[in-house]
Amino acid sequence: MSYLLDTHILLWWLFNDPKLNQECRDIIRNPNHRILVSSASAWEIATKYRIGKLPEAKPLVDNYQYTLQKAKFNELTITNAHALRAGNLPISHRDPFDRMLMAQAELENLPIITYDNAFQTGLIQVIPSP
Repeated sequence: MSYLLDTHILLWWLFNDPKLNQECRDIIRNPNHRILVSSASAWEIATKYRIGKLPEAKPLVDNYQYTLQKAKFNELTITNAHALRAGNLPISHRDPFDRMLMAQAELENLPIITYDNAFQTGLIQVIPSP
């Protein structure tokens, strides 16, 4: 089974944030699960680091690829199909990072692990469910 991580879930996992519940931790640490991280998350983390909203992410930005490999996470690259779907999602949510992750989850038929209620669109499976 494969799962896509929302950016905040990736950060919570890497920084061992107690906000990440046991259900999500169990899914992520299960060696039978393929954990995917969108290229959009790298963009979001770098952007938030650059503008000062995520100063603690410097080591992550500096060693992003190595950090993903060490965590045994796989990159989900952005395709033209993902980009077109993100731009055409029939929702009002405007955050481009969220829209991309939603599009990728939908087109790749992946459950997404997120605590963000904006993902509750009915178009994708969200873990944990509300």
